[in-house]
Amino acid sequence: MLSSATATVVTIAEILKNNGLAVEKKIMTSTVDMREESGGRPVQKAKIEILLGKSEKFDELMAAAAAKDVLDNEEQS
Repeated sequence: MLSSATATVVTIAEILKNNGLAVEKKIMTSTVDMREESGGRPVQKAKIEILLGKSEKFDELMAAAAAKDVLDNEEQS
């Protein structure tokens, strides 16, 4: 379960970076002990933490997207 969450987190971070919305500040990896079943032996799972910050163009890009939504809604009305 954690491995699929890791792939999702990395994918979302890459999408935000590629669209100019975020900048990568820090990536940390580690392992955590998890129990597969209650009373089962611990298994090590990968853990990733990705710290992103707003890009310099974040506010500008969000304002442009909001303006586009307004225009699209007016055209549909």
